[in-house]
Amino acid sequence: RFIKFNNGSCVYEADGFQVTAEMKQQYERDGYIIIRSVLSGEELRRLKEALENDDGIMKHSYVVGDDKGRCNRMCLWNHPGDDITGMVGRCEKVAGTMEKLLGGEVYHYHTKLMMKEARTGGAFVWHQDYGYWYKNGCLFPDMGTVFIAIDQSDTENGCLKVLKGSHAAGRIEHIMVGGQTGADLERVEHLQKVLPLVDVELSPGDAVYFHCNLLHRSDANRSDRRRWAFLIAYNRASNNPVEVHHHPQYTPLIKVPDRAVLSCVEKGLSGKDFMNPANDKTSVGRLAP
Repeated sequence: RFIKFNNGSCVYEADGFQVTAEMKQQYERDGYIIIRSVLSGEELRRLKEALENDDGIMKHSYVVGDDKGRCNRMCLWNHPGDDITGMVGRCEKVAGTMEKLLGGEVYHYHTKLMMKEARTGGAFVWHQDYGYWYKNGCLFPDMGTVFIAIDQSDTENGCLKVLKGSHAAGRIEHIMVGGQTGADLERVEHLQKVLPLVDVELSPGDAVYFHCNLLHRSDANRSDRRRWAFLIAYNRASNNPVEVHHHPQYTPLIKVPDRAVLSCVEKGLSGKDFMNPANDKTSVGRLAP
């Protein structure tokens, strides 16, 4: 079950896990919902251990700049795999929750590790994920992302910011801004006048589940603390892209029970299909040194 916080977010409890009607209503109204402590301390420790391994995920990272000359590192892969990063993306409390919020079977569209380093991490401009997923041949905005905080994420180190309820405005035109795909700022400015701006501050292990048309951005990290985030994107099985592109067509997702995150012993990365930045048409990236 979930216990409501007074600020509208929920706390995950392993015993009797379920998505309530109230949670789904909040997601449909606001375009997102925050669930605290989705990953336990031990689950988070093991996930961080895998992500920080220089011979694993990190060797596939690349750099994406912003329009101010700052940069972030990113690593993106198309299939979840059988290691702990895959177990997180396939487990019920992550994938199963997104299925309930989106109203049907989902498949894994991609996972990415977003690394906004201390003092040097760049900003991300206003955008909707469907702003560019639309161009991949996804006909409907039946898509969403689970953003899991690896580190403390707050206003000082460039936390996620959202325009609450902006998903209801539909898809906005997007153009290249610096090395990123950004939303039409004139349209965004109008929406900012009528919708609240929310700083999504998260503790490690907290997650925000958000709709693909929710407008979001983040500031540069000028603090002495890094801000890493682990993001899993899902597409409805019924929304199979009509174009072959750099992310998967419908591929059945083999979900696992939540206990699989801690019981996982697989460390291999086979089958993940890591992104080469040259193939990503939504950003201008280069392989990390």
